[in-house]
Amino acid sequence: MVKISCEKQDQLYMELALDQARAAEQLGEVPIGAVLVVHGKVVAAAGNRRELWQDPTAHAELIVLREAAKRMESWRLDDATLYVTLEPCVMCMGGIILARIPRLVFGAFDAKAGAVGSLYNLAVDERFNHNVDVTQGVCGDECSEMLTIFFRTLRQKKKAEKRLRLAE
Repeated sequence: MVKISCEKQDQLYMELALDQARAAEQLGEVPIGAVLVVHGKVVAAAGNRRELWQDPTAHAELIVLREAAKRMESWRLDDATLYVTLEPCVMCMGGIILARIPRLVFGAFDAKAGAVGSLYNLAVDERFNHNVDVTQGVCGDECSEMLTIFFRTLRQKKKAEKRLRLAE
């Protein structure tokens, strides 16, 4: 059996997370995707569902943690690696820490809400009883570009709608 290097594995699973982000975008969601892997198997995958479910906690990461815990029949996901297209927020990092996820891989940084280096670094905060090994920037350009295009398009759409309303 050919062993894939960690870098290649990370890219492979991040591509799956990007697929989840694209699917979320098709539903009108912010395109963020997550995939949880245990011993080389995808246990759970999801994209954001905040708009669809009208649930502020329906971030891709938390959906994946819930699904994985259900499938694994344990809230302790201490053999897992979580791949996510955007740096997790404080809420999601709380879930990752509480689930005992040992490794996190993310693509793009989140300068406005990131809790793994941008605003805070909860992954290595010694005050918690669990720390998370982090690999950052995997497929980062693609993850970042997807979000940039999404928000640019959203802003343009809102401006066009406002112009129509003012013209009426």
